[in-house]
Amino acid sequence: MPTIQTKKEILEQLEKARKDFSDFCTTIPSAIFFRQPVEKWSVAQNVTHLITSANMRRVAYRLPKFMVRTYTGKPNRPSRSYEELVAKYKLKLQQGGKASGRFVAKPIDDSAGKEKILDSFNKSMEILISTINNKWKDTQLDQYLAPHPLLGKLTLRELCFFTIYHTGHHLTIIKERLND
Repeated sequence: MPTIQTKKEILEQLEKARKDFSDFCTTIPSAIFFRQPVEKWSVAQNVTHLITSANMRRVAYRLPKFMVRTYTGKPNRPSRSYEELVAKYKLKLQQGGKASGRFVAKPIDDSAGKEKILDSFNKSMEILISTINNKWKDTQLDQYLAPHPLLGKLTLRELCFFTIYHTGHHLTIIKERLND
């Protein structure tokens, strides 16, 4: 992945992550999309996890800026680079970090409908991208924090980086499981 720095590059990579994930999942037959592996998430559960994640992140970008600042304070360091943020996340995963609370995907049967789930994923990501684009200036992404359940407080720029990586991370998981 090329180095991501500017808001424009972030938005492009968020859209690419959304499209790549959605396009691939669209090709998966429904029976496989909903198949529940033993002690692992189905493709559908991976998608709903990303929907929950995007919806929760969106809150940080949609709240009035003074509320974001009041809730989390001011950053006391510069934003990490994309590569630094990814390294920190991978380390947390190696140390046993995993989804918890509302981020743990619940079992889903095929009555939910693959197209409906993927449509929800696309809409949640599109709203997140639009909110970042319309509400935040590039420099402001480094001036506000948001909580992350595994990584602690992240700048809004880092949260964008996380969203890009996290979406690709789940796409990789899905592809690997389909090849098992």
